[in-house]
Amino acid sequence: MKISVVGTGYVGLVSGTCFAETGVNVACVDIDQKKIDNLNKGIIPIYEPGLEDIYKKNVEKGRLVFTTNIAESIDEAEAVFIAVGTPPDEDGSADLKYVLGVARDIGKSMNNYLVVVTKSTVPVGTSSKVKDAILDELKKRGKDIPFDVASNPEFLKEGSAIADFLKPDRIVIGTESAQAQKVMKRLYKPFVLNGHPILFMDIISSEMTKYAANSMLATKISFINDIANLCDIVGADVDNVRRGIGSDARIGNKFIYPGTGYGGSCFPKDVQALIRTADEKGYSLDILKAVESVNYRQKEVLFHKIHKHFNGDLKGKRFAMWGLSFKPKTDDMREAPSLVIIDKLIEAGATVVAYDPVAMKETERILGDKITYAKDEYEAVIDADALILVTEWSEFRVPNFRVLEKLLKNKLIFDGRNIYDPEEMKERSYTYYAIGRKIK
Repeated sequence: MKISVVGTGYVGLVSGTCFAETGVNVACVDIDQKKIDNLNKGIIPIYEPGLEDIYKKNVEKGRLVFTTNIAESIDEAEAVFIAVGTPPDEDGSADLKYVLGVARDIGKSMNNYLVVVTKSTVPVGTSSKVKDAILDELKKRGKDIPFDVASNPEFLKEGSAIADFLKPDRIVIGTESAQAQKVMKRLYKPFVLNGHPILFMDIISSEMTKYAANSMLATKISFINDIANLCDIVGADVDNVRRGIGSDARIGNKFIYPGTGYGGSCFPKDVQALIRTADEKGYSLDILKAVESVNYRQKEVLFHKIHKHFNGDLKGKRFAMWGLSFKPKTDDMREAPSLVIIDKLIEAGATVVAYDPVAMKETERILGDKITYAKDEYEAVIDADALILVTEWSEFRVPNFRVLEKLLKNKLIFDGRNIYDPEEMKERSYTYYAIGRKIK
């Protein structure tokens, strides 16, 4: 079986590589010649645990190839996946110019039956626009080539995307025809041998499922952050509250860990896009508007704790920051809370020395010399007035506190992920701030 995956970003590269892992011949396509050249040289543009190993193996086997030629990639292919970016437009809606551009290229190049699959996260109704774009190009060519459009949203978590793809909880596919369903079922059969289902549905429902899923998870995060802030005010401990509500099977214990707000490539963009879709239809998604508002505010919560502790005077203060990426096991800095905190600190006259196991290069690309970059976590804290923990990388969980005490100016920690024990911090005589934790 041969397929094409257009777009070699996070979703496209993970998807193409994982399909190749099951024996499918995959051609990954991108218009960026430099990116394709690098991929052909063994240089991967993203960091994702486990990706490099299966990428190398399948390139060596000849099952995974990279090209800028979309016509060549879809020749004799049974399906083509559109996995290009859908960045937010100025009004918050998803920009479909790349998706529809690929659809037009497919219409210009296809010579045999294809299932055209939208893998990118796209607003409800996009598949019909993809279909119209392909039909328009076929009409210009005077061709009547059969094809079907399908929707197959991804549910990958950065940091565990390979496992998510190879052993999915469920696979959602929206189709309009039995032939398309047959192709997709054959393609995905190796991934559901663990008993998890393929959920076939209509295309519009499939498109809505992706946005609804991410928006629900974002809602849980903003909810627990709001509760944590109230816990700070009333003197409750959000960790106890979290365990209390998480033991209720109707709620569950996932995505109810308080912190500095959500970031990344999906939640912020998808919440905005769903709000915009509803607004265009004359309906207001008030809950999601509140979710977004809470998240913006949460990214500043740690800064406000710092500002209050120093009585509003941060000029000349030096802060060590552990963690920059929006979450562990990724170098993704999109919508990362660390960027908001850094901007606020610098604006207040402070300096920041940061360390992240993976995201240093990406952060430097974004911030340049606005901050100082340390070679490891302990270099970052030398002569710092306080340590700020922003991303809960595993190597930060059990630091050498004796070393910290020698390097820090003050035994002062602002923990944005609640990874340290308040009782231990008290025993070690640290001044310790967390998110919604009861500090005795």
